[in-house]
Amino acid sequence: MANKAALALPLWLLLLSFTSETLLMVHGQEQKTWCVAKPSTEAAALQGILDYACSQVDCSIMEKGCPCSLPDNLINRASIAMNLYYQANGRNRWNCIFRNSALVVVTDPSYGKCIYA
Repeated sequence: MANKAALALPLWLLLLSFTSETLLMVHGQEQKTWCVAKPSTEAAALQGILDYACSQVDCSIMEKGCPCSLPDNLINRASIAMNLYYQANGRNRWNCIFRNSALVVVTDPSYGKCIYA
């Protein structure tokens, strides 16, 4: 019986590494993930990503007076747009690459009334 348990763990790890979704399993339950901008990303790249993502999804949550309009800086706006795109497209790893300018995180980046989906 111990041998089967020993074999099950490596198989589980192997399957996890090949899964197409960015959902992580923690104690047998799905772990929610979000997509955010890498802090080291240059401003021009962030602006391009923001423009692209918002051409694909509704970014109105960042409009003036909306919950995610502040702080009004490029990395914040790009992170929100990246996450909107990532969530809308199934939370797949490949929907959070953005030319290697993004990270999949397991810590909820929501703040104040700005709730990341």
